[in-house]
Formats: sequence, structure tokens, C-alpha cells
Amino acid sequence: MSIKRLALFGGEPEFRHTLHVGTPNIGDTKRFLTRVENLLNRRQLTNRGPLVRELECRMAELLDVKHCLTMSNGTAALEIATRALNFKGNAIVPALTFVATAHALEWQRVRPIFADIAPSTHHLDPRGIDRLATSLTSGIIPVNLWGRTVDIGTVVAKAAGRGLAVVFDSSHAFGCTYKGKPVGGFGSAEIFSFHATKFVNTFEGGAVATNDDALAERIRLMQNFGFADRDQVIHVGINGKMNEVAAAMGLTSLEAMDGFIAHNHANYCAYLEGLTNVEGISLVEYDASERNNYQYIVIEVDDVATGLHRDQIMQVLHTEGVDARRYFYPGCHHMEPYRSRPKPAGQILTLTDETLARVLTLPTGTAVTAADIRRIVSLIQRILDGRIEVSHQLAKHNHSARFTSSQK
Repeated sequence: MSIKRLALFGGEPEFRHTLHVGTPNIGDTKRFLTRVENLLNRRQLTNRGPLVRELECRMAELLDVKHCLTMSNGTAALEIATRALNFKGNAIVPALTFVATAHALEWQRVRPIFADIAPSTHHLDPRGIDRLATSLTSGIIPVNLWGRTVDIGTVVAKAAGRGLAVVFDSSHAFGCTYKGKPVGGFGSAEIFSFHATKFVNTFEGGAVATNDDALAERIRLMQNFGFADRDQVIHVGINGKMNEVAAAMGLTSLEAMDGFIAHNHANYCAYLEGLTNVEGISLVEYDASERNNYQYIVIEVDDVATGLHRDQIMQVLHTEGVDARRYFYPGCHHMEPYRSRPKPAGQILTLTDETLARVLTLPTGTAVTAADIRRIVSLIQRILDGRIEVSHQLAKHNHSARFTSSQK
């Protein structure tokens, strides 16, 4: 198809309705509405009602852990879990993550110390623990990014050798496994996010999973103002509880979870087939020997091979109604307040920065069909085939936009 038919050159966008990364999966609407009607009739809308209790039990069984404590969101889950484990001083985290991972620490006056990623993994390099840990370090928060797991065994062993607590940020990894074991029971605790963009969602929500009875009890107190009984407060706490409507959505999502994964897997296979021979574009692949949720489609753009920078490809896709995203650009270490601080010795994030300049996430989930994916792949190929014309047109377009902006 002619390059001139791209919206960048005045043609009609490929998609009239924009395809987003993370469009919510809904599940059985009738089941959800029945649950909501019943909870309204019960008039118990929050404070650990029957739906929250049922959701916690089902999730604990799925994760193969003793305790799953639902929360108002994933950030609150991380804040409460690390506080319950007495994180203080600083904690080691990757910079290739959503900024909430760092903010959850900073909010509690615990300084994030950013570690680089291991080659070809997108995950925290365990070797960085040895370089960055000091007497002020109290813990590590590895991130199981895209649903693929960090080298859990090595991280846990290194942490144990230094007496450091480990809380895994597994916001992306619900329903996944590491060496055949469900993600959820590793380290001192693992946290999950059930934000609307996650493949299993509770509108807003999160959870802490742990096999530590004493830790679970502290977390339960801390998420509910420290109440041990109606008139008995025995611990400092906040309001981190999940409400019943959110739990209703969570239960509905869990019932549809296998279908969501099957759809995500089919989309992943369609992208893999379509992009395999596209020069300069590589799809981040999942380990077929593990259980995956396939909720993210992540590509890396080699700008030398493609002749276009990742951001140029993204800009053209946006004009075509494909809302591709630069997760998690520019990296936590380049965001405030972290970028203004002196960098500790050993905090060189070369691989992180290189990866963040290449990564692009593409739409998937139940709102995206195989036909949509074929059109997206065709768009990418057409953009690359016309790289010279596209580059020139983008330069003219961006120059015009800057000139217009300067006149305002």
C-alpha cells in the first residue's frame, strides 16, 4: 500500500477508534451486576465483606500461599508491605519499572537506590546488589516485569546473605510461574496490582501475598487503622482496604481469567508471527516452559536497522489510532525527585537507558483481535518501507508544530 495513504500524509487513520495498551478486560457483565445487586441488598459495601473474603481465599489458592490480603491499590500494598517489614534507610530497586515502585519507598522516607538491569532480561541484575548494598540498605524490591520473572533464586540468596528483606513487585505477574511454582510465594512477600489496565482487574486494587503468619497479621492491622477488634486499636495503620464492589469485579475477572490468558496468548502468537521477519523489530518473548499471562506485547526497535527511531515509529502509529506506549520511559532515575540527587557509587544504568530508548508496547487484550494485529503489523511494515519519506514528513510536521506553538 502506498506510503501516501498514511494519516501522516493526509490519509485516513487505519483505526477510527483508538486501540490502547491496557484496555480493560471486563468478563461476564451479568455475573458482575448480580454480585453488585446482592452486595447492595446486603448493604455491606466495605470493611472486609463476604466478597473480599471470598476473593482473598480464591487468590491465595491460585497463588499457592497461606495469605492473600487485598488492598485498595498496588501502591498501597507495596507501601504497607515494606513498612510492615521495617524497610528504612534505603532499598535497591530497578529503574526500569513504573514510578510507583520507587514512590512507595520515597513516600515513607526510604530512599530508592536504582540498579541496572541484566543483559537481555529487562530485570534487575542481581550482581548490582553487591555493588549497591551498604549498611543503610534494608531491603530489595525486584520487579517481575511484563509477567516474566527476575532471577528469583539468585536475588533471594544474595539478600539472605546480607540479611535484607525481599518484596517482589509482581504487579505484572499474576497467574505466572517461576520454575513451575506460582509467583506469589517468593521472598518475604509479593505485591500485585489489579488496576483496570491489568489483565485481571478490580477497577482499582492490589494485594499482598505471603506465607509469613506474623507478617500477614501486621499487614492486616496496618491496612485497617490498626483495629484488632471493634474498639481495640493495637497498631498504627491507614485505610488500605479493598471495597466490595472492587472485589465483585475481581471475582468476575478471576472466573474469566483462563479466557483472558488464552486471548492474550493468541494475540502474542499473532504478533510473533507477523513481526518475526520485520527487520529491526524484535518481540520480547515469553518462556513457553512457564505459565504466562501474556498481558504485555513489548517490542524493541533497533533504530540502525529500521532507519527510524522508536519515537518516530510511535508518532506515526499514534496518527493511525494505535496508542503504542514507551513503557517506562524515561526511567525512574530520570524522574523527580530522583534525577536531581547525587548518584551513589556504582549506580551506572547503561543497559537500562539503552533499553528504555528501544522499548515500545503495543495494544493487546480482549479488545484487540487477530485482524487488528494484522493491520498493526502491516502498518509497522509500511512505515519502515517508507522510512525516508516518513522521516522527512515527520521533520516537516514537527517543525510546523513547534512554530505554531511558539506563536501562541
